[in-house]
Amino acid sequence: MTGLGQCCWDTLAVVDSYPSPDSKAEAAVWEEQAGGPTATALVALARLGIPCRFAGVVGDDDAGSRIRQALESEGVDGAFLATRRGGASQRAFIMIERGSGRRTIVWRRPTGDPLDPREVPDAFLVGSSLLLLDGLMADASLHAAGRARSLGIPVMVDAGRMRPGMLDIARQCDYVVAAEQFFLDLGWDRTPGHFRGLAAGLGAPVVTVTLGAAGSLTWSGDEPLHVPAFTVDAVDTTGAGDVFHGGYGYGILQGWSVRETVVFASALAAMKCRQVGAQQGIPRLPDVSGFLARRNVTVPPRTAAEVSP
Repeated sequence: MTGLGQCCWDTLAVVDSYPSPDSKAEAAVWEEQAGGPTATALVALARLGIPCRFAGVVGDDDAGSRIRQALESEGVDGAFLATRRGGASQRAFIMIERGSGRRTIVWRRPTGDPLDPREVPDAFLVGSSLLLLDGLMADASLHAAGRARSLGIPVMVDAGRMRPGMLDIARQCDYVVAAEQFFLDLGWDRTPGHFRGLAAGLGAPVVTVTLGAAGSLTWSGDEPLHVPAFTVDAVDTTGAGDVFHGGYGYGILQGWSVRETVVFASALAAMKCRQVGAQQGIPRLPDVSGFLARRNVTVPPRTAAEVSP
């Protein structure tokens, strides 16, 4: 599995309630850990036993060193993670409301140049079974998607919202797994029928929109499939969508049906929400299997003893 996109160093604070302007709030929990959409999805896959390779950008600052170390500690290959001299890495401050798990994020892009297509050679894709993109670095993402398709590698995009180049990237993908905001940006009226029309217009064989506590809707050439979200005692929803993408990619790599894939991704995302941060609470496969078994949901067996990156 390969992924190209964002990696981040997150500072997280849990508060009893959001402070009003010109006030103060004491944090019940204060943590720092790695995050970022594509990076977090790959960490989820790595914990499920999938070899992963990541391409992105960090600065030569302390946050960049921590991001790289965090990826390496999870077994994610960072050989194509570029370091920009004199640049600052992507950072985020996340305030989490105790009791609900809701969060507000303030983030800053990396100050270094985005990946250039020339920094994404075919060597990055060698042996890959699936490419994941988040669309932030449009030129490199379009290049990688085109090369992957020419090599017969399926492509999935994490479409968080409409950005320059995002529609072009989505139209190069086999799987579009989008946040609700992406479809709202397209004018979605929140009805299944309209979703089906917008999904068909993207041209991808499988399109899913995540709806938070309402679950998800998926279109794959038939009637839209609704999968409810799993109920857990949520501590923090940070990274839940990113982990959902990781679980979705796992299902694709296993050759599961669309329904099985979405159910597994939903379980993985829900379980993550039981701990603070994007990556700390990501479970491993036996834990997910147990979680689903207790809810009378059967996880299909792996389709291969080994899965390529």
